Amino acid sequence: MKAYPPAQVRNVAFVGHGGSGKTTLTEAVLLCSGAVNRAGRVEDGTAVTDFEPEEHSHHMSTSLSLAALEWRGYKVNLLDTPGYADFLPEALAALSVADVAVFVVSAVDGVEVQTEVIWRAAAALGIPRLVFMNKLDRDRADFSNVLQQLHDSFGAGVAPLELPIGEEHDFHGIADLLSDTAFLYETGKCVATKGPIPDSISEREHTVRDALVEGIVVADDELMTRYLEGEEEISAEELSKTLARGVVSSQVFPVICGSATKLVGIDRLLDAVCDVAPSPLERPPALVQAAGGAPVEVAVDPTGQPLALVFKTVADPYVGKISLFKVVSGTVRPDAVLFNPRSRSEERLHALFTLRGKEQLPESEIPAGDIGAVAKLASTNTGDTLTPRNQPVTLVRPSLPWLGGPAPAGTDGYVDGNASWLADAALPVLSIAIRPKSKADEDKLMTALHRLQEEDPTLVVRRDDETHQTVLSGTGEAHLGIAMERLSRKFGVAVENEDLVIPYRETVTSTAEAEGKYKKQTGGHGQFGVASLRIEPMERGEGFAFVDNIVGGVIPRQYIPAVQKGAEEAMADGGNFGWPVVDVRVTAFDGKHHPVDSSELSFKMAGALAVREALAKAGPVILEPISLLEVTVPNAYQGDVLGDLNSRRGRVQGTETGQPGESIITALVPTSELVRYAIDLRSLTGGRGRFKAHHDHYDAMPQNFWDRVRRERAGSEK
Repeated sequence: MKAYPPAQVRNVAFVGHGGSGKTTLTEAVLLCSGAVNRAGRVEDGTAVTDFEPEEHSHHMSTSLSLAALEWRGYKVNLLDTPGYADFLPEALAALSVADVAVFVVSAVDGVEVQTEVIWRAAAALGIPRLVFMNKLDRDRADFSNVLQQLHDSFGAGVAPLELPIGEEHDFHGIADLLSDTAFLYETGKCVATKGPIPDSISEREHTVRDALVEGIVVADDELMTRYLEGEEEISAEELSKTLARGVVSSQVFPVICGSATKLVGIDRLLDAVCDVAPSPLERPPALVQAAGGAPVEVAVDPTGQPLALVFKTVADPYVGKISLFKVVSGTVRPDAVLFNPRSRSEERLHALFTLRGKEQLPESEIPAGDIGAVAKLASTNTGDTLTPRNQPVTLVRPSLPWLGGPAPAGTDGYVDGNASWLADAALPVLSIAIRPKSKADEDKLMTALHRLQEEDPTLVVRRDDETHQTVLSGTGEAHLGIAMERLSRKFGVAVENEDLVIPYRETVTSTAEAEGKYKKQTGGHGQFGVASLRIEPMERGEGFAFVDNIVGGVIPRQYIPAVQKGAEEAMADGGNFGWPVVDVRVTAFDGKHHPVDSSELSFKMAGALAVREALAKAGPVILEPISLLEVTVPNAYQGDVLGDLNSRRGRVQGTETGQPGESIITALVPTSELVRYAIDLRSLTGGRGRFKAHHDHYDAMPQNFWDRVRRERAGSEK
C-alpha cells in the first residue's frame, strides 16, 4: 500500500456495545471499498477482523483489529473493537490512536451501556465522534426513537445528517439532508442511485434539514448572515466544511443511517469519514516529555524526527511479536533503528507493513499520522515510545494499564481531569487461581503467561507464596476464560481453575501459659530442653513480639534465640485452624536445661511445642482480610448496591457525589465476599457500576463463618 500524507489519512475506531454490528460493518466497508471481494460473516467465522479461533468459537470480537483500506484517495485505518465489557481496554487502546470514533448503534436495541461507557471515555480523551445507526432493516428498528435516545444520552450536539427511506425490511435508501438528495440502493450493491426525496418523507425531511442547517450556520458568521438574508442557497459543500469544524471541536456528532448486512449507506459512511472527520493534522499535537523535563508539543510533521507509539502487541506463535504503532512525527522506513527509552535499548524495524485483519500488506514507509506494524521487536511492549537515540522522550499519556503505567506527574489534566476514571474503567477486577494440568505444562506456564501479558497488559499474574497459588487477574469472567483458551492454543499450556484461597490469619483473645519439653535419648548425647512460655494478644496489626524474662540461667543465654525461633516458626506454620498466627506476644519465663544434652535444636523444639499448646488454650480466633472498597454507580442503583454490601457484611464508611448522576460508596468488606463482586456488580447495575478495592487490614471473623474457612483450608491442602 502506498504512503499517504497526513491530510489524506483517517484513523477511525469502530466502537459501541456488543452486538451492534461493528465487525459486520467493517466487513461491509472493506467490500464496498474494494479491499475484499466478498464480505465475511461473524457467525461463520469468516470475518476479516475476527480471525482468532476464540472469536470464531464465541462469535464475538475479543481484541482490536486493524483493517487498512483506500477510498477516494484517502487511506482509512479502521480499528474494529470488541463491545463486550470485559474487553473495554481494547476499545480504549483504539481510542488512544484514533482521530475519530464511529459509534455503531443498533436501530433495534438503541443506546446500550457500553456505548455510554465508551462515549464517556472518548469525551475524556477529546476524540471527535460520529454515529452510525445500524440495522435499520431489522424488525422493530425505530430511527426516531433511537435518535431521541442519542439526544437524551449525549446532548444537543447529536445531529442527523440523513433520514432512512423505508422501514424495517423495506429500508432501501437514505435521504441526505445536506444535499437534499435521496440515495436508493439495490440489495447487495454498494453504489446508490440518486433521486429526489420521496413524497412520503418530504415534509419531515425539510423540517429536519432546516433544523440541521440552522445548527451548522451558527458556527460561521458569514453563512449565518447569508442564511438569514435568504439571498442564495448555501451549498452542501459549504455546509459540509462548516460541519467538519464542529466535528473536530467535538461540538457536533453527526448521525448516519444504514444497514451493514444490506450494504445500505456504507459508501455514505466512508464519504463522511473522509469529508467531515478530522485528519491527524487537525487533532491536538501530541505531548512528549524528556526525563525530568516539562511536556512539550510535537507537530504531525512527516519531515520531523521519527516518533512512534506502540499501542497494541499481538503474540504470533509463528513470527513472534507483532507490534502495532502510530507514527506521531517524522517518517518511519524499513530497517530504521529507533530507541526505546523505557527498556534503554535500540530496536531495528525490519520489514514494515500494515494489517487487514491478519493479512500483512507491505509498506515502503509510514509517515506521521499513519498506523503501521512491525514484527520481532525484542524489548518493546505496549505503551512504549520509539524515538531517535539522541532524543529519548516518551509520550505523555493518561494513566491507563494498557498504555504501560501511570502518566508522568502533573500531566493528568490534559484529558480534562478524567484520566483516573479511565484508569478505573480498565483495572483488573476479577481474579482466579489456575494450575497446570501436567508437569510439562508447569514447566512452560510462567513463560507462556509472560508472553500472554505482552499481548494483553491488562492481565495481571502473581504467585502467592502463602497460598501457593498462581493467581490470574483480569477485567471479567469472559476475559479470563479467553486468556486460558489462548494459553492452550498459542503456547501449548493447559491450565484449569481452582478455588481462590483467601489468606486468613489467626490470633488469640486471652493469655495462656504452656510448657514445652523436648527430650530424646540416643546412643550418644541426647536432646533435652524445657521452655515455659506465656502468650497474650497484642493490638491488631502489631505482628509478633518476643520477651525474654528468663532469670537465674534456667535457660542458658545462648539458647534463648533458639526458643524465639521455634516460637516464630510454630506460629508461621499455622495455629489451630492451620493459618499463620499474628498479633501475639510470647514471653519466656522459665525452663530447664541439661549441661550435656541441651542444644539449640532442643530449645527450638521446646519453644515450638510450648507455643502450640498455649495457642489452643488462649481463645484462638480467625482473622479475615478486609478490603477497602470504592464503588461508583449511577444514583438510581445506589440503594441496591448499599443493600448488597450489607448482605456481604460490609461496613459502609460513607457516600459522596462523583461525576454528574453518580455516587461513590466507600465500604470495608471482607475480601472473601468480593471474590465474584465484579460479576455481581455488573449484573446489579446493568454494567454501569465500577469499583476498585485494595487490602486494608485484618479483623476477627464471626465464629459462625469458621466452618467455611476450615473447608477452604482443607481444599487448599489437597
